[in-house]
Amino acid sequence: MWVNNIIDSIKLPFRKEKELFSALYNILGFYPHHIELYKQALLHKSVGRKNEKGRPQNNERLEFLGDAILDAVVGDIVFRHFEGKREGFLTNARSKLVSRATLGKLAQEMGVDQLIKYAGHSTSHNSYMNGNAFEALVGAIYLDRGYDACMRFMEKRILAQVINIDKVAYKEVNFKSKLLEWSQKNRVKLEYKGLEEGRDEKGSPVFTSQVFLEGLEGCKGTGYSKKESQQQASKETLQLLRREPQFIDSIFAAKADRTKMEEEPVMAAPDIDKLQEEQQNFIIEREPEVDRQISDDSVATNDVESVAVPQQQTDFDDEMTLDDITATPREKSREEIIAEAEAAAFAEAEASDS
Repeated sequence: MWVNNIIDSIKLPFRKEKELFSALYNILGFYPHHIELYKQALLHKSVGRKNEKGRPQNNERLEFLGDAILDAVVGDIVFRHFEGKREGFLTNARSKLVSRATLGKLAQEMGVDQLIKYAGHSTSHNSYMNGNAFEALVGAIYLDRGYDACMRFMEKRILAQVINIDKVAYKEVNFKSKLLEWSQKNRVKLEYKGLEEGRDEKGSPVFTSQVFLEGLEGCKGTGYSKKESQQQASKETLQLLRREPQFIDSIFAAKADRTKMEEEPVMAAPDIDKLQEEQQNFIIEREPEVDRQISDDSVATNDVESVAVPQQQTDFDDEMTLDDITATPREKSREEIIAEAEAAAFAEAEASDS
């Protein structure tokens, strides 16, 4: 008798929630034991439902639990699937598989989004709400059937039928190229600067980079390589550009200032060849000699301007001697010539007498 009563107690909620049981079976691959857990997992906070004690009744607590379970389960799966891969790759692969975007898409593919209860005026019906509901559903599975059931659900239902784990793990969205494409299209100056190089608690190298747009600080990114840190910084900066219109305004204001300076007249750069020629031209140029005829009247009246002749400097002062200097011969007067002739004749006469 008591067995029949138990069977009837099971059948009663099943009949009452037949559509929900059927939908959950198609998603999970098994019938729930405690349907109330799954109903709570599908209840968005916008509904504003409260229990008898006045506490909110929604899926936020189950979402917290499911997030932790997913990290452990997917980490286990990734560790066994990618044998020999380093920690950085495994961490990246797990992050992609449990990302809000991936879980939101999963919820849509599996029909979880059709079961979520939310207020009609809510603007939160998006991938975030769907992904959160998926995490809450995993939390419900854990409380209803345990950790092994969560592992089987992810391995047999999700990774075997819905998601290609290799495709997700190796898929790389090049956020750096996307940011570069945006900056080139808008003619915005883009720079990456390395900030820090260190090691994490396990001794693995860690790099930190930052984006600069028109000299303005963008977002920082950290990774196990410079490339990964730049990718993360680019991703965060792209999100900032979408969220903060003021940041875009400041970038274009800085760009306007830069281009205005570039358009102003700039003095031409000096001619290097000409400068070198001037530097090597150390020979003193002499003025060409001009035949001048100075009249006696000009000499008499001292009308002749004196011309200063530059004295040539030499680096060989030590080698100069007085022997190099000679006096210019002076013309003899008539009286001096006669006196010299008489002296010569007188000397000749004395020589003949002797």
